[in-house]
Amino acid sequence: MKFTNPTRNDILRKQGIIPEKPPSPTPIIQEALREAAERTYQNRLEGKDLDELNDLEDEEDEEFLNRYRQRRMAELSTVSKASKFNQVYPLQKPDYSRDVTEASKDAFVFVNLTSSLGTNTESRLVTELWRQLAQKFGDVKFCEIRANLCIEGYPEKNTPTILVYKDGDITKQIVTLKEMRGAHTTIEDMQKLLIAVGAVKESDYRAIRRKSSGDRHTSNSLRSSRLKPCEDDDDWD
Repeated sequence: MKFTNPTRNDILRKQGIIPEKPPSPTPIIQEALREAAERTYQNRLEGKDLDELNDLEDEEDEEFLNRYRQRRMAELSTVSKASKFNQVYPLQKPDYSRDVTEASKDAFVFVNLTSSLGTNTESRLVTELWRQLAQKFGDVKFCEIRANLCIEGYPEKNTPTILVYKDGDITKQIVTLKEMRGAHTTIEDMQKLLIAVGAVKESDYRAIRRKSSGDRHTSNSLRSSRLKPCEDDDDWD
């Protein structure tokens, strides 16, 4: 039989002078890692469309695969019913309140205040991204108007400006793309903006696509100050 000499701390603990040694955290950590791995495995098909799911017929359990197919078809049906915009709407200042502020009570409205100059690369980029996003997210309303026609005296240097409306209020403002990725901003970056403001769910199959380098940038860098375009012109300098 093997005997070990008690340490000084063991004696003090036995006498109740110091508290018992806390249990090792190793089993808890191991269990957390096991659960995380299990969740990752169970969610391995998240974000795949119907074609991608069909390609996995020989690799995945048929019942498990069918569950994801049914879920994806239900999502497609829901999105299809909600998709009523599917285009970029040109705005006129007299109709701004109706087409943006009032419309935002039923859906998210994204407004692009564009440059009046054809040489503004970022403005042209947002216009193109707006077109792609409008086709992809038909349940979100995307609008566009020249900044100086919307807000008299609005500085050209502040274009493009993106305004996000919901429930009659501006919930997000982005002045130029310098706090995103500038002229390198991608549709993935814009999709993250949609998720950040709540216009699109993070689990939305339309937004969960291939990862890109744009994932390094988060929506936390976006500005949070407020504008009141068209409905309440102020001086801008």
